[in-house]
Amino acid sequence: MRNTNYYHRLMMTGLFIIGLLSFHVTVAQTQLSTYKPGVTPEGAVYFLPKTALRISVLVEKTTYTPGDFAPYAQRYLRMADVSQEPKTSFRIADIMVMPCPVPDTAKVYAVKFDARTVASRMTLSDDGRLLALNVEDAEDVGMPAFFMPAPKAEEVNPRQFMGEEILSCGSTAKMAEMTAHEIYDLRENRTLLIKGQADFMPQDGRQMELMLNELDRQDCALSSLFVGTTQRDTVEHVLWVDPSDFNHPSSTRQVLFRLSQVKGLVEADDLSGAPYYISIDDITQLPAEENGKEKKSFLNLKKTSTTAGIYVNVPGRLRVTLYEGITPILTEEHPAPQFGQTMLLSANLFNKRYATRLLLDPLTGAMLRLDADQPK
Repeated sequence: MRNTNYYHRLMMTGLFIIGLLSFHVTVAQTQLSTYKPGVTPEGAVYFLPKTALRISVLVEKTTYTPGDFAPYAQRYLRMADVSQEPKTSFRIADIMVMPCPVPDTAKVYAVKFDARTVASRMTLSDDGRLLALNVEDAEDVGMPAFFMPAPKAEEVNPRQFMGEEILSCGSTAKMAEMTAHEIYDLRENRTLLIKGQADFMPQDGRQMELMLNELDRQDCALSSLFVGTTQRDTVEHVLWVDPSDFNHPSSTRQVLFRLSQVKGLVEADDLSGAPYYISIDDITQLPAEENGKEKKSFLNLKKTSTTAGIYVNVPGRLRVTLYEGITPILTEEHPAPQFGQTMLLSANLFNKRYATRLLLDPLTGAMLRLDADQPK
């Protein structure tokens, strides 16, 4: 019900402004998709935005490499189920959905200025979307930064902790046995250090921490020769979806991407991966009687070559749901101008007699602020 009241208030505000001010300024509007957006002293061509969904998929790749002494892990370290085969796997670490504005090529308008209008002070985005009129500090929506993986720890070569006696062994089995003895010695020294029974005790807590860290570092490096190493790498994949493709009475799910355990994220038509689906529903709540009238009026405006005023969006809303197979894993709601309506602001608002300032929401093209003060 809140959405319905919002649309009522917004449309009634626009109708009140149009009815209050008389028409003195000729501002021509036309919908010509061949025009390029921009502002000149004679006029301007601008787009209204629609919502595109930027879907960021973080895919984590896990690579397991068996250690050189993996066959001896059970014998010398009593470690069962240590794999002796390399393995690579992929999983979805995170999915983020962000609405982004893009020009709506179905809503391109040309405005012609004359000497009595102040509408020439129009601010457009880089791609031609209308941001503001007579507002100095209008800003566009910033694009999100790309994912930056955390820096990896420096790889340690376990053989640098092997003494001459271990390295000079004539067989792998003997090297594994002596390396296991070295691991047990490190763990014993760590225990004695914690108990305060070591031959060389640290002088303070900081030195104690450094000694324990070094013992753990050597233990980890030598143990990796038995248990192997696991490396994880995360890569961001950015997908773009146009919700307009889902604007039909019965919303259906579509395959967004697939995840293969061999190749990672693959295209939607690559059957080697398990499917992840997306569905988008128009959840705009508009009064039924006004909804029908507005749509008819909007269709008529498309056929009109000259209509005085500036057009803004009255955005609708969408619900996007992502599925892993048949299981929903994410549901969000976002504004969607392409599921809403347009509203005409009278050309008289931009007459020289009024100090008019219009600020639009850069994401939706909806009216954020409209000041029309008549100077004394």
